[in-house]
Amino acid sequence: MTTRRPPRLPSAQYVGFRQYYVTLCAFERQAPLASPPSFELITKQLLHSARGQHFAVLAYCCMPDHMHLLVEGLKEEASLLSFISEFKQRTAFTYKRLSGASLWQDGFYDHVLRSDECASGVARYVLENPVRAGFVRYPLAWPYLGSERYALRELLESVR
Repeated sequence: MTTRRPPRLPSAQYVGFRQYYVTLCAFERQAPLASPPSFELITKQLLHSARGQHFAVLAYCCMPDHMHLLVEGLKEEASLLSFISEFKQRTAFTYKRLSGASLWQDGFYDHVLRSDECASGVARYVLENPVRAGFVRYPLAWPYLGSERYALRELLESVR
């Protein structure tokens, strides 16, 4: 089955002090993401790539076959396209070396948050994904989520 890459906005829309909601899908929608070794690899590289590319990771959640991120550019030159490219390349290389399998589907889905959109509401949406999928009854029971900047309980209670 071939899938087309998601369409992109002009490159300038992915640079600077912006917030982005991103979804990355596992290769052929296999389910390697929500396991302790994969999550450790993904999280470590996510935070490393974010620092190097001048991004803050406001919220993230690994589901079995996809990952949600809410990130924010911290400098004028912060490029979402460079950040996601580096993150996917590094995790894919390590995962392939360890398992022999591909990790990511081509491309990713993104939404540039507008100034009138509430980032804490999007963060809560990201963190509640396992509840909506029926894996757990409350978000903090899912071990494959986090935030570099906020306490998870704080994010979940900020938009009640």
